[in-house]
Amino acid sequence: MAKIEIKFPGNKKVNAIVNGFEIKTDQPTMAGGEGTAPTPYDLFLSSLAACAGIFAISFFQTRNLNSEGFEMWMDVSWDKEKHKLGKAVLNMKLPADFPEKYIPALKQAVELCSVKRTIADPPEFETVVTK
Repeated sequence: MAKIEIKFPGNKKVNAIVNGFEIKTDQPTMAGGEGTAPTPYDLFLSSLAACAGIFAISFFQTRNLNSEGFEMWMDVSWDKEKHKLGKAVLNMKLPADFPEKYIPALKQAVELCSVKRTIADPPEFETVVTK
């Protein structure tokens, strides 16, 4: 089992130590933070987009396809009623010379992102409190 250590450097800052890297988070000023880093939720959304991105760029690289001009972004909408992510749309703008025959395979590769698959088939969550 992997371990992610949490640190509390002050105010609303909460940092995670994972594999030797410190990932800093904060809350916006309107939520009592200082706005010095992304929120944990922003990092969650970013991890989804970045995961899809690694699958996309790997697709280009393993086929020696030109990735110059390739653009990718994620649009997100908030479900106000459920107070959670409503929809995430991954968008890809392909280079002009991208072979049409590879479009379905590229989409399929991006769908393999483990962050997305974890959301689609959620794990078990448990909270343990000790003294």
